[in-house]
Amino acid sequence: MENVKVLIVDDSPFQLALLRESLTESGFNVVGEAQSLEEVIEQVNKVKPDLVTMDMTIPGTDGFECTREIHKIDSNIKVIIVSSMMDEELIKKAKRTSVSGYIQKPFDSEELALLINRIMANEELYLELEGIYSSVFKEAILDLFNKLTKTVPEFTDESNVDLGIHSEGISIVMGIIGKYAGRLIFDMSFETAGKLATVLLKREPKNNEELLNVMSEIANMFAGNACSMINKKNKLFGLRVAPPTTFHGESINISKADLENTYSAHIKSQFGDLSINIGFKRGEGEWMSII
Repeated sequence: MENVKVLIVDDSPFQLALLRESLTESGFNVVGEAQSLEEVIEQVNKVKPDLVTMDMTIPGTDGFECTREIHKIDSNIKVIIVSSMMDEELIKKAKRTSVSGYIQKPFDSEELALLINRIMANEELYLELEGIYSSVFKEAILDLFNKLTKTVPEFTDESNVDLGIHSEGISIVMGIIGKYAGRLIFDMSFETAGKLATVLLKREPKNNEELLNVMSEIANMFAGNACSMINKKNKLFGLRVAPPTTFHGESINISKADLENTYSAHIKSQFGDLSINIGFKRGEGEWMSII
């Protein structure tokens, strides 16, 4: 990413050299180095970095104390831990200390650059997602139906209005995580689900549990394929889907989410009507770490 000013904090001359070379080759502007808390404070005030790579073991202190001092000077400065130590307890503490990311030594230069670029991504990245996600999700559902049923569904009533949803009987809700947070809802009646599941299983579902499991997996494939397609267009998105949650029954209402961008549509298929609702918002959808 152009002109990101990086300050390197590490007490090892060897690691300082490795980081400087890696960051410079990746196109970042290394503006300074520090090996102690005093040098961190001095350099942050002097060079005003956009981002600091922080070792955990600093003589007389640690990476967390250094991070707190950095944020006292400027809370907008991003800090990522680059350390040989990495475990759940350290990651939890890093999150509480407003660290933006964590990567373990020995680091891979491409992974380090990806982590920094993802953290520092600006408004242009969100606008890129805004411009492509609805068409990608449509393509993913068309491709899924074609591969699984050899049919082509039709999209109707497409809308970008964020509304609550009254379920037809089965609603599968999936969170989307990555650079941005999102949500997908895949809804259908029991009748539609039964017809679709019968084709996929080549027999009628044994019971409601099997029916719901089939629909949950369909939603998982749909969302996962769409996110993979978006990531191929720009790997900075780093989108992944969370495990699905299935709601079923009569009179199920799902309130609208706190999303800035939504796309909804009805899908007319040979098995009955379905509907999808997808949305995203600005802000970090997932704390950035590479484990």
